[in-house]
Amino acid sequence: MGVAVSNWRLARAVASEGQIGVISGTGIDSVLVRRLQDGDPEGAVRRAMAAFPFPDIVKEALKRYFLPEGRQPGTTYKRSPMPSATGNRIQQGLTILGSYVEVFLAKEGHSGQVGINLLTKVQLPNLAALYGSMLAGVDYVLMGAGIPREVPGALDRLAQHLPASFRLDITELPGVTRDGPAPTTDLIPHDFGSEGQPDLKRPAFLPIVASHSLASMLQKKANGSIEGFVVEGPTAGGHNAPPRGAKVFDDEGQPVYGERDIVDLEKMVDLGLPFWLAGAYGSPEALRRARAHGAAGVQVGTLFAYCEESGLEPSIKDKVLEQVIGGTVSVRTDPRASPTGFPFKVVSLPGSTSEEDVYRARKRVCDLGYLREVYRKDDGGIGYRCASEPIADYMAKGGEAAETAGRKCLCNALMVNIGLGQIQKDGSAEAPLLTSGDDLPAIERLIRPGRSWYSARDVLDYLLDTTPIAAPKGEVVGQGA
Repeated sequence: MGVAVSNWRLARAVASEGQIGVISGTGIDSVLVRRLQDGDPEGAVRRAMAAFPFPDIVKEALKRYFLPEGRQPGTTYKRSPMPSATGNRIQQGLTILGSYVEVFLAKEGHSGQVGINLLTKVQLPNLAALYGSMLAGVDYVLMGAGIPREVPGALDRLAQHLPASFRLDITELPGVTRDGPAPTTDLIPHDFGSEGQPDLKRPAFLPIVASHSLASMLQKKANGSIEGFVVEGPTAGGHNAPPRGAKVFDDEGQPVYGERDIVDLEKMVDLGLPFWLAGAYGSPEALRRARAHGAAGVQVGTLFAYCEESGLEPSIKDKVLEQVIGGTVSVRTDPRASPTGFPFKVVSLPGSTSEEDVYRARKRVCDLGYLREVYRKDDGGIGYRCASEPIADYMAKGGEAAETAGRKCLCNALMVNIGLGQIQKDGSAEAPLLTSGDDLPAIERLIRPGRSWYSARDVLDYLLDTTPIAAPKGEVVGQGA
């Protein structure tokens, strides 16, 4: 999963064609404040902010971050506060606002359906991102990279502007057992001015799963209703579920997936809920195959990630497309790149942290904090650490040095991917790190002779044109990451 590659422009393009356009909600507060500091040249962000129902949050955001002339080149972005378990009100407000803006713009000018994708592992800002998207009328919520069992109940409560909580996944001290209720991260809508607001539409919830057993468990034990699933295989871009069973690696150090990692689609059908297949399903043949197995359709990310409407920085997009056309593009499943410990798909690209020398040259810093692990400190309090932060800092917080090996700062790299990269205090510029599915070379089919680009409409025409039956609405879930 990326940050704002599947932005409002891409989601709107897909949704306006009758399919489901999905925006990425990860790091949405940072996306918002950096767009404002770049001057919001087209005025789209401020147009959406003008419709936001809580004007005090808008005023504060503009006061803190908006630069009418835009940030001077080579200067540092002012950051959004890091998310915390105690709920930093400014950060929560910016996340609510950022999520609202992205969904509002994605839904503007058509009657199609829009979803938001979030990582369950990114625990702390998710409630605020959900609430902001619901204020804008989001139709679907998609969440993977974890077990999102508490999300349905939170959606029920947030639809009524009621307080909602998620239990925190905390790494406890070795050998220490804690009694009492688990700590939670909370969102109280009334703190932001929700009193008197009408109830919101409760969006459909689609957990992203890598096994039929997880889907079955969520259907039985989630704290509210589930409306369907996205079934994602290990060929998909972004974070992948780890292989089931013993760890085995190939000659290139990639995790090896086996028979146990193949989802039983007959059992998915037996659950009685619609499901979409993801991971190398970006072709008309794969779409037909998915529907033949009982799927409602497919989720497509990689094909959309490099289209004209996606949020990828144009020069980065062009470099990858050149590699695709030249037949030199490659994608690797890196078991070490992500601080979360999940395998992560990495595109080999010169100048990115996919290259060992670029990775080694970067000074470690953790200043965005979305992928931090919540851990128990010696005094019983809660702390935060990230395996890609400075190694000495990580070890001082009880982390093991071995855990830091090969870990990359995805937070900063993914912001570079969309043209919002940070200039650090020492003057160094953060480097990108691209993620795509294994079927990245297949996007060459979309590039017509004589040109080096393609549109979201081209992707949909390609996927649906050869389907022997009329394509129903919602058959394609479009997400560029």
